[in-house]
Amino acid sequence: MTFDNYQFHYSLSGSTDKPIILFLHGFMGDCNEFNQVISFLSNQFCCLAIDLPGHGQTKVMGGDECYKMANTAHALLNLLEQLSIEKCFLVGYSMGGRLALYLTLHFPERFPKVVLESASPGLETEEERWKRIQRDLELSQELVKINFSEFLTNWYNQPLFVSLKKNPKFEQMIESRLRNNPCELAKSLRNFSTGCQPSLWEAIAQNQTPLLLLVGEYDNKFRIINLEMARLCAAAKVNLISNCGHNIHMENPRVFFDKVRQFLAKPVPG
Repeated sequence: MTFDNYQFHYSLSGSTDKPIILFLHGFMGDCNEFNQVISFLSNQFCCLAIDLPGHGQTKVMGGDECYKMANTAHALLNLLEQLSIEKCFLVGYSMGGRLALYLTLHFPERFPKVVLESASPGLETEEERWKRIQRDLELSQELVKINFSEFLTNWYNQPLFVSLKKNPKFEQMIESRLRNNPCELAKSLRNFSTGCQPSLWEAIAQNQTPLLLLVGEYDNKFRIINLEMARLCAAAKVNLISNCGHNIHMENPRVFFDKVRQFLAKPVPG
């Protein structure tokens, strides 16, 4: 679907007369990221999965500003309006989780319940953001200079993904990542990184939208972040998923499905 500077590619599974879930993938993912979970959910929900700017088959006709968080959020709202979706649930993983939280805090009337998997509200200080911007700038340059397969090998050597690499579907996931365009991914990394996004730490304390925070047992960094998010926000609850790292929906899709289904099935308070 084309409008403004975006031509969005997406998939829609399940009947549109059922409650709708919008899925937002992580860095280097695409609309197929949650396929296994969606296969479990699509008999109870209508599942909308989108290729975010810089990823998959979505095309961006504008400049770097089109990859930034605020502009991406508004573009998604336009897409929902074009699809006649007034409200929907949100499920966001990692990068997509940061975007989901931004959407929740800025447009709470559109998203009655939100699931954040291995996500964060960004970085609190200007110094942290500046350092992250410099690091991601270097990574974006590496993305277009070296062989993409080599970049993926380096990326998934991070401690976050130790348990993911043991998953029998890891190689299949790598094959799907290779279908991305490295130049487009570099634009996303430069403009949508944790360093570039506004800090959401202060705003989350005022949030009243029910949030389910899913984090893997082995993901020490994000476990600390999510526990702090829940401490600040009474509407947020943390679920620690055993035997998982950063990518819970791939490492244990059945448990991920159960957590999401149970959370979304409960009536919204008030």
